[in-house]
Amino acid sequence: MGLQKGLVTCFVGVLFLSTLLLSSADVHHYEFFVRESNFTKLCNTTTLLVVNDSYPGPEIRVHRCDTVFVNVHNQGNYGFTIHWHGVKQRRNPWSDGPEFITQCPIQPGTNFTYEIVLSDEIGTLWWHAHSDWTRGSVHGAFIILPAENETYPFPTPDADQTIILESWYDGDYKQIIDDALAAGVSPRQPSAYAISGHVGDTYGCPNDTIFRMQVDSEKIYLLRIINAAMNEHFFFTIANHTLTVVAQDASYVRRFTRDYILISPGQTMDVLVSANRNVGQYYMAIRPFSDSSAAPVDNITTGIFEYTNSEGGLNASLITLPVMTATDAMINFLNQIRNTNVSQNPGMNVPADKDIKTRAFIAIAVNNLPCNTCVLGSRIVASLNNVSFVSPRIDILQAYYNRNMSGVFTEDFPLNPPVFYNFTGDLTNFNTPIEEGTRVIVVNYGEGVEMVLQATQMGAGGSHPMHLHGFSFYWVGTGFGNFNNETDPSTYNLVDPPLINTVHVPGRRWVAIRFFATNPGVWFMHCHLDRHSSWGMDTVLIVRNGRTKETSMRPPPSTMPRCPGT
Repeated sequence: MGLQKGLVTCFVGVLFLSTLLLSSADVHHYEFFVRESNFTKLCNTTTLLVVNDSYPGPEIRVHRCDTVFVNVHNQGNYGFTIHWHGVKQRRNPWSDGPEFITQCPIQPGTNFTYEIVLSDEIGTLWWHAHSDWTRGSVHGAFIILPAENETYPFPTPDADQTIILESWYDGDYKQIIDDALAAGVSPRQPSAYAISGHVGDTYGCPNDTIFRMQVDSEKIYLLRIINAAMNEHFFFTIANHTLTVVAQDASYVRRFTRDYILISPGQTMDVLVSANRNVGQYYMAIRPFSDSSAAPVDNITTGIFEYTNSEGGLNASLITLPVMTATDAMINFLNQIRNTNVSQNPGMNVPADKDIKTRAFIAIAVNNLPCNTCVLGSRIVASLNNVSFVSPRIDILQAYYNRNMSGVFTEDFPLNPPVFYNFTGDLTNFNTPIEEGTRVIVVNYGEGVEMVLQATQMGAGGSHPMHLHGFSFYWVGTGFGNFNNETDPSTYNLVDPPLINTVHVPGRRWVAIRFFATNPGVWFMHCHLDRHSSWGMDTVLIVRNGRTKETSMRPPPSTMPRCPGT
């Protein structure tokens, strides 16, 4: 890794931050060599595509407002891209990363350098591959420390620890989803869950390793927790210790304390824990949460929170976690999350009713379409407003920017479901027509946007972690059942809504988000349950350029990967 320093004034947006940061911002350079390596877990050796021969991959650790260049070398057997999850990439969608949305894949034997320019992000984010299921093994942490002379809005921790929650498969992640899509069925369940690459001591293989976090008595630690799992929400706990949540998705939240957290795929949380118990070894543990009839495997994966100079076995070894189907525990946790009015956060800028120019009500569903070559005569698809997204073969950003390519996408994504029904009722034997297409939403620069995301009982029902690239948005509302556009907006929280990039939409419920479209470009929106995204639970938001250079997209770098056949 290389490093350059320079005194810069970090403007993070007139609308986005209440203070101006004058700091010595650094320029960092990383080299990612992506190739296959062997890993042995569950008494079985598996070949995986990874970065720099490590699972999880290398951690990027920088400061707020820094710039990061990552040169990605594809030494594997197929193309892929990398996404910098939660980084807004202001005016620079060219380095955002989703395959065939903002770029074409980096082909084997080639390289591409991403430019990641940080702005108001602070805390924990992550990076991952954004092609098929390659992110299952190609991922790592992206840590953003406070800028020079900037402090934490909570007691300064004595140390921090990154914890990545993962789905472990004995097999090639890309092949697993390719085979499932070809057969029209759901991909198989993971072989285990992992904590930072370790599957722990609950799966019966004596050679498996367990994640250990070494702590000193009476010290305070900041846990940087990332859910990198493919399809699993997780409860997380440390036995006999309390957890204080201080940030989510690289934005500080009002502190609250629980004995567990709930974290969905794609989300990150910063959590304080005090090593204030008797010296010893204590289990940390994860277990999936599900409110879907297509439930994950109810395995518990363990790690150890280990005090210095502990002797003997585990203290208080009983693990207390909500049961997998504990919907009340899920709702109770989510209801605690609120924004906090601290100088280190962007100034609160929630669009008011008068600011909203685009309103979208989006029904989230899993469906079926006929398939003569599939195992059951049909194939599983997923949809937003009855549109199942089809990935093009030329990236949408290139087609939009150049204006000389037709047939890549259409600007007619429906802002309401074509059919209204009892979204959260008994939908047995009920189906609605599904269309496949590459249909996008287009908005003007600077306008206020509201999206209501409605979970439905189509398919297996259940929760959806919905992620929007290029933005952090305000989660302003949630409620049980079907959204009522006459009465439910009166329940919105416009005072201290969380500012996040991935929102948990619980089963049989709705959530509402708002944001100003002040980042010109092409931005992917999708469910972060990867099987749902693979089935088409995606769309794209295009934000037109504003009237000035500063409110318009940057031109593309000359080194963008070429699309196949061009």
